[in-house]
Amino acid sequence: MAVWALGINHTTAPLDLRGRFAFAIDQIEPTLRGLRDALSRPEAALVSTCNRTEIYCAGDQPQLEHTLDWLAHTGGVSPALLRAHSYTLENGFAARHAFRVASGLDSMVLGEPQILGQMKDAVRAADAAGALGSTLSQLFQRSFAVAKEVRTSTEIGAHSISMAAAAVRLSSQLFEDLQNVRVLFVGAGEMIELCATHFAAKNPKSIAIANRTLERGEKLASRFGGEVMHLAELPDRLHEFDAVISCTASTLPIIGLGAVERALKRRKHRPMFMVDLAVPRDIEPEVKALEDIYLYTVDDLAGVVQTAQASRQAAVAQAEAIVDAGVQSFMHWVDQRSSVPLIQQLNAQADEWRTLEIARARKLLAKGEDVDVVLEALSKGLTQKMLHGAMAELRAGDAAARERASVAIQHFFLRSER
Repeated sequence: MAVWALGINHTTAPLDLRGRFAFAIDQIEPTLRGLRDALSRPEAALVSTCNRTEIYCAGDQPQLEHTLDWLAHTGGVSPALLRAHSYTLENGFAARHAFRVASGLDSMVLGEPQILGQMKDAVRAADAAGALGSTLSQLFQRSFAVAKEVRTSTEIGAHSISMAAAAVRLSSQLFEDLQNVRVLFVGAGEMIELCATHFAAKNPKSIAIANRTLERGEKLASRFGGEVMHLAELPDRLHEFDAVISCTASTLPIIGLGAVERALKRRKHRPMFMVDLAVPRDIEPEVKALEDIYLYTVDDLAGVVQTAQASRQAAVAQAEAIVDAGVQSFMHWVDQRSSVPLIQQLNAQADEWRTLEIARARKLLAKGEDVDVVLEALSKGLTQKMLHGAMAELRAGDAAARERASVAIQHFFLRSER
């Protein structure tokens, strides 16, 4: 059984290319069905976040090139372009990568816990699509166990700066006092909830949530004493806010250059702080060139979240050791799996012999034969059946073949009891 992985992330691919391969959670099932149909139905799972898109597969033979071609076609780019920005991994290297991702070792924010939940969501989606088999199930369950051990046994997550905290830190550099700032959050997902929590701790002047569905927006706004608005109201109300943090699942930008230009004009060019955490982008990239606009993307926050990394190198070394042990254990399990069909055949054959000899013994007992005689016949019948193949090999073939058979038979049948 082969395991392989293909992916792009924040270190290998630019934001706009990652945006072409961003899949919402409700897109994962149909996407996996398409992938499996194209690749002779391997086990498959798809992890898609703002910082990475990764495909994990398991099958009789690795199909990395076919997987890459399929993903490139899905994203509307050439295989050569995707190959230049992707990474491909097999077997133990694929397992190590999965374990490191789950543990937060491969994240932009070292040790961040959000990726673990995102991987669990991806596994649930793969399971619902009928795409998980025993090998990938083991891979991910072991990755979750490794991640748990890393988080409980090391300080890998200590003092980590999340995207949400980084956004607050950057806004503090622009605004002298966040208590005078009106903040707008666009979207109502997990990332926006994290950002709203961090900003609310600074007691901003007001908080507003703009969302496609008011019900979900109202639920989040009520937590922070904020107001809610529909996305359609954004162009008319954008000028009211000093800080805008956006993260939706939209496939197209929802805040355009024209809307921001009009908002600036109405604000008399008072500065606006904007953070686009969405992949694909929520805010048109041209907005960044406007004077009095301070726009940051996911990738722009990388420098902020990397602070305090050096102090955690000892924890990283501990975590990597835990990952290595997990990889060895998983690959041992995979190697054992290759013997499963043979073990099943042996058990089936032995069971067939046992059934035949018991049936024969019962017939003899029914005829009134002595119990000891019947048991003797049963034991001889079983041993003769078990040794028949070995005896035949010792009598057949040329001398070299008989010699090989002799060595194997001594190994399996004549080992000393220890």
